[in-house]
Amino acid sequence: MVTAGDFRNGVTFEMDGGVYSIIEFQHVKPGKGAAFVRTKIRNVISGAVTERTFNPNDKFPTAFIERKDMQYLYSDGDLYYFMDTETYEQIPINKSELSDNFKFVKENMECKVLSYKGSVFGVEPPNFVELEITKTEPGVKGDTATNTLKPATLETGAEIRVPLFINEGEMVRVDTRTGEYMERA
Repeated sequence: MVTAGDFRNGVTFEMDGGVYSIIEFQHVKPGKGAAFVRTKIRNVISGAVTERTFNPNDKFPTAFIERKDMQYLYSDGDLYYFMDTETYEQIPINKSELSDNFKFVKENMECKVLSYKGSVFGVEPPNFVELEITKTEPGVKGDTATNTLKPATLETGAEIRVPLFINEGEMVRVDTRTGEYMERA
């Protein structure tokens, strides 16, 4: 059990039949009246974010979310297959369970598969990936002074914006959380 007074960022708990994670919290002690905890919480299954206030004495059961390293193998229609690197067991995950940033993952990459009580609800790709540029406009000599960006297609099919001096065939480092170009690899 966790009390609202013990809330910290990242704490997961069960409430009203859902599983929630604390994004932000603030203990408020007004000059008049009782103290309360103002929070911003995310439903870990649906991803919905809400703001809510709690009495510091409210108690909730703790929810344990399992994060398991698995290797992405291949996709077959709407099913994406992942392999447990310890037991070599393969599990199919529906496309609807994957986040938008999964477009940066290529075959044989390690991902974290998130599950709660045995049911998978999400996949976290690595924070940074190195991918090859397959299509972009050619760079021109001297295009390094400005902070101008151009569209580029990666080997996974995802599109990002890169500086003008990046050419086809180059490897770049991408932040999967924001979808932004970081540097040449």
